[in-house]
Amino acid sequence: MRRSVTLSVAVAVFVVTATLAVYACFASRLGAWQAIPLTAAVAGLLMLCAARRNGALPVALKIAPAGLSVWDRAGKLLVQGRIAGCSQWSDRLLVLAVAPETGRTRTVLLSADALPAAVFRELAVLGRRAAGA
Repeated sequence: MRRSVTLSVAVAVFVVTATLAVYACFASRLGAWQAIPLTAAVAGLLMLCAARRNGALPVALKIAPAGLSVWDRAGKLLVQGRIAGCSQWSDRLLVLAVAPETGRTRTVLLSADALPAAVFRELAVLGRRAAGA
């Protein structure tokens, strides 16, 4: 799997938008100069969370007859189980619900630019079949 440029841009836009919103809220209550340290703290926290998300992204997946297996960059198994459902937005984004043998259902967010087109279509078909569509 490749890194998704679409998801990276979306996260960056979210961080900037949320930071500007925090500044606008704090500046109206505290004043422009007093809002800057709080805004910088929120921006740092959001960037830290974005970096953690980037490190925990799936880098490999295996489609098997029994379901789906997803691994992270360190080789740790993130999710393994049968595909229980899906939600698809156009041909750009796919959200799969993966139900392991035990435990709660996990979601896997996959962008079309992170996968080859044939794999993305196959996962979308498997997800729709599992969802009963």
